[in-house]
Amino acid sequence: MSKIYQMGIEATLDVIGGKWKPIILCNLGHGPLRSGELKRKLPNVTQKMLTQQLRELEKDQIIAREVYNQVPPKVVYALTEEGKTLRDILVSMSIWGEKRIKQAQTDGEDVTLLRDYGFIEM
Repeated sequence: MSKIYQMGIEATLDVIGGKWKPIILCNLGHGPLRSGELKRKLPNVTQKMLTQQLRELEKDQIIAREVYNQVPPKVVYALTEEGKTLRDILVSMSIWGEKRIKQAQTDGEDVTLLRDYGFIEM
């Protein structure tokens, strides 16, 4: 089946679109994480949704999954070289969002930013 995109951004969103994928990628931008560590960094995501998003990112070769043969099983996720190329996009998205939050706070809205980093340290 052939894919047809009207604009290049559609291809980007096809891979990293949605609520959780950019957040997963920003967290992995600091280095590899075990699945439990990733889940703790995303407390509002269900295990089912996290697993689904990780599988899709792995299928698209944005992240790599390494399983260690031990008990209990250890699974580590890391960005691939292709995944690392998304850095500038994700940093721009983070900076834009942080500015928007600051403006909302200035306007008197009750908005809190818990962590003001994401991928920038990579």
